[in-house]
Amino acid sequence: MSWIREGELNLLEKISANILKAGPMPKHVAFIMDGNRRFARKKHMERQEGHMQGFNKLAETLRWCKHLNIQEVTVYAFSIENFKRTKDEVDGLMELAKQKFEKLLEERENLEKHGVCIRVLGDLNMLPLDLQQLIAKAVVTTKSHNKCFLNVCFAYTSRYEITNAVREMAWGVEQGLIKSSDVSEALLSECLYSNNSPNPDLLIRTSGEVRLSDFLLWQTSHSCLVFQSVLWPEYSFWNLCEAILQFQLNHKSIQKARDLHREHQAFQQLEADRACAAEHLLQHGNGKPIDAQRRQEALLHQTACREERIQDFLQALKHKRDSFFNDLTSEAILA
Repeated sequence: MSWIREGELNLLEKISANILKAGPMPKHVAFIMDGNRRFARKKHMERQEGHMQGFNKLAETLRWCKHLNIQEVTVYAFSIENFKRTKDEVDGLMELAKQKFEKLLEERENLEKHGVCIRVLGDLNMLPLDLQQLIAKAVVTTKSHNKCFLNVCFAYTSRYEITNAVREMAWGVEQGLIKSSDVSEALLSECLYSNNSPNPDLLIRTSGEVRLSDFLLWQTSHSCLVFQSVLWPEYSFWNLCEAILQFQLNHKSIQKARDLHREHQAFQQLEADRACAAEHLLQHGNGKPIDAQRRQEALLHQTACREERIQDFLQALKHKRDSFFNDLTSEAILA
């Protein structure tokens, strides 16, 4: 089954899509695709077939998102917690992932035609090497595409992601790229696996469960959360429309919360820069009186230096992450 499905919406779907698009639309939607195993039990089929049906539904959902002008989709494909399942099921999921990424690489021309950029978020070191290499090829092959984005969270949990972001900042301090005083909420966001993406506008979980299961905890603090009872393989265009309508009904309050959070972050950063500038003046003031002009000059200098350090650090972090994927791709070619 292809990752990218061709085909138009039917007439009723087109009319409904146009009505929805008259209102505010989510640009980034995240899915917890839950219910594959329950679907398999319901239909008296093997678990693996349930997971296969779940992948087919993802391909169909991506087509709907394309017609609804949703440019970015993030999916919870495999949690780190899923490694606790039976060996047979984990091995089956790894094999399915391998098949699907092989298929994706066969569809390079189609991905380029639609401008689809594939990103895989998680700790790939937990995966079999051959799967790591396939994923790396998919990421490197599509990294220049910029029309739409599919983020696949694989070997992922949010707490692990946040912990890793803290480690990345600690590495930056150890390397002398940033100072401990540069560490902030905003910088942590830049160190997450999802740093290249805006936060989701809408998060949808299927199957009737009403928890996030350690998925995008940091990124969805100001997102619209919609929990739907339908099992993922049975998800429909109308279920997606219902979730988007929920987003539209709550759009104003969500936007207000986001704006207030941005203002608060900016205020916190200004206060932190002022404190650093004041400390610098006290240490290097040579007893001279500290007037308003000197304070302002010191603040501007502190802000400029901090921003320069952070940009250098983020560039080094990007290089480290790009090298990981490039090295995997090179190893696969040599093999």
